Amino acid sequence: MPETTEPNVGSFTLGGPLTAEPARAIQVPEHAEWTLPNGFAWVFPGEGNRSGLVRPVIMADGFNLGRSKLDALYHGLENGYPFISELRRRGRDVILLGFNERSASILDNAQAAEAAIMRARSEQLSDARLVVGGFSMGGIVTRYALAKLEMQRMDHRTALYFSYDSPHRGASIPVGVQAFSHFIPFPNDFAKQMNSPAARQMLWRHYDKDTGKIGIAPERSEFLAALDRVGRWPQIPMTIGVANGRADGVGLPDVKPGEVALRIDRIYPGTTFYTQAQGDDVTAAYLNRRLPKAEKTITTSGFPEVDGVPGGTLHTYKILAETMEKLGGKADLRHEDVCFVPSVSAVAIRDIEKQDDLYADINALEPQESELNDFLCSSTTTAHTAITEELCTWLIERLVD
Repeated sequence: MPETTEPNVGSFTLGGPLTAEPARAIQVPEHAEWTLPNGFAWVFPGEGNRSGLVRPVIMADGFNLGRSKLDALYHGLENGYPFISELRRRGRDVILLGFNERSASILDNAQAAEAAIMRARSEQLSDARLVVGGFSMGGIVTRYALAKLEMQRMDHRTALYFSYDSPHRGASIPVGVQAFSHFIPFPNDFAKQMNSPAARQMLWRHYDKDTGKIGIAPERSEFLAALDRVGRWPQIPMTIGVANGRADGVGLPDVKPGEVALRIDRIYPGTTFYTQAQGDDVTAAYLNRRLPKAEKTITTSGFPEVDGVPGGTLHTYKILAETMEKLGGKADLRHEDVCFVPSVSAVAIRDIEKQDDLYADINALEPQESELNDFLCSSTTTAHTAITEELCTWLIERLVD
């Protein structure tokens, strides 16, 4: 390690199960490939559909850094529950939609979704209507694409839109973790991911590396305005969604506010991340590095206790701790996971600005409070975009032609 600087620990990115690299080579069935504006797609015919598309289901990839790895997405969608295989067994043609840059603007990646929808429609051999949706950010991309096509009076022929743990109200990455990505004294992938257009559009609160301020990124305000201009939601298809978090107001009971989540030593010594607490001037993280010498305390005001709320979780601190240990650091890891997409965000009900709304018992609310036509929350807390039999079978049962 050079004597003038700490090691570059920013070679990792944060991602859920669908973006994880499998331990061994992936066997992907034969498929066609489409080249699309800002993206591409892999097309897997349904059983018995040998001549062309008959009953297409378009499923969009989620957020990470770099080009979509559709082999990893395929593996993730078959791991835990054989989602793709079950769709194909029922005669559904599965179209996996990927992006040339997953962290690009949602508005740019929506062009790939629009093109995939129109191509599926033009190549289809039957009059069955499409199913269109996506996982995490993919659900936001396809939501915008369908709404935009309707505004342009383009017939997308879609009967059903679905989202899978998509952050309709925004997603949360602890601001101390965001700040740390820029505290690393090297250009790094983690900082690039945290400051990307898509991250700035989706995170409910963002740490600005230039000003050190925490707030709503201008890109998020601009994206929400663009969503408003196309009517916020597609109006023609039925809209449904699932959440990896629970609906009964029970989140992560072990993640109590104001506790140490992770403390680092040997490298970046004393750097400490805390679980989010309510109040003003609350310490979210203390950041320290030896070379070049610097320290910084990250504080928040008016935040709810967002780390432990009901929702799909991310291995945020586990990923960070493991990276530190690989480079010679010592990690005191107290909380591996925190909430990434609150349940209320995934099912578009209430909001994530207020403590009471985040912990709302969704089961006790009127279903009409949701902006979705129908939704399901997981019966147990699961990882963000984890493919489970409970959520997938509920989706499959609601497919229409």
